[in-house]
Amino acid sequence: MRIGEIAALVGVTPRAVRHYHQSGLLPEPERRANGYREYGVRDAVLLARIRRLTELGLGLDEVRDVLADDEGRELVEVLEELADDLARQEAVIRERRERLAPLLAEARAGRLPAEGPVSPELAALLAGVGELPGSPTAAKDREILALLDTVVPDAERARLMELMRGAAGSARELYALLDALADVTPDDPRVDEAARALASVLPDGMAVELPEEGSGGLADAFFADLAPAQSAAVRRAIGLARGRGDEGDAGPGRRDPEGRGGSSR
Repeated sequence: MRIGEIAALVGVTPRAVRHYHQSGLLPEPERRANGYREYGVRDAVLLARIRRLTELGLGLDEVRDVLADDEGRELVEVLEELADDLARQEAVIRERRERLAPLLAEARAGRLPAEGPVSPELAALLAGVGELPGSPTAAKDREILALLDTVVPDAERARLMELMRGAAGSARELYALLDALADVTPDDPRVDEAARALASVLPDGMAVELPEEGSGGLADAFFADLAPAQSAAVRRAIGLARGRGDEGDAGPGRRDPEGRGGSSR
C-alpha cells in the first residue's frame, strides 16, 4: 500500500501519516525502487492504534509512552490520568454552563446590557441606571463598571455594587452635571455644584475605600481619562464624603483636599 492507500484505509490523512513518521510514532517503511513507500498490514495495525489513542485525547508524547510498553501497563496509567483530566474538564464546563444560564435568560428577555456579559449584580445596577444616550460621562462610567466587574473579587464586587445602588436614582442629574464640565476650567462654579451633588449620594463607606489620585494603577488611569474640571469635581466630592464620615473627629480648623476650610460646607 502507498501512503494515500493506508491513510484512506485507517481513516487519517497522508499528512497525518507523515507527521507520525516525523514524530517517531510510526516507523517509516522502506522505499521501493520507484521511490514510493510501501506499507504493509503491520503498519496499518499500528497506524490504527495511534488513531484510536489520539481520538481518546492522548497527546503524541503520551501515545509514544503507550506504544513503548509492550505489556500495556503504561496504557492503564495514561488512560486513568486521561479519565481524571476529562472529569476536571466536565466540572469546569458544568460551572460555566451554570454561570451562562442566567445570562442567557437575561439576553433572551432583552435585559442584558450592551456591556454584557456581566455579573447579575452589575446587570441589576445598570438596569436601575438605564441607558443615557448622549452622555459621554455615563458611557465612560459604564465601561469602568464593566472593568471593575471583571477585576474585583466576587465578594468585594457584590458589596461595591450594593453601595452604588444608592446613587443610581440620581444618576441622570449627576451625569448631566459632570457632562457640563467637559469644556470648562477647574475654577468654574459648576465644579462645586457637581462635587456637592456627587458627595451627597456617595456612600461614606465607598468614599473611604476609593483610591486617591497618585496611588497608581486604575485610580490614576481613571482620573487621567477625565477632563480637568471633571477630575476636580470627583476629587472634591470624595473629600467631602470622607469629611462627612469623619465629622465626629473633625476640629474647627479641618480642611478639605482642595485646601479650603471644610467646616463651611
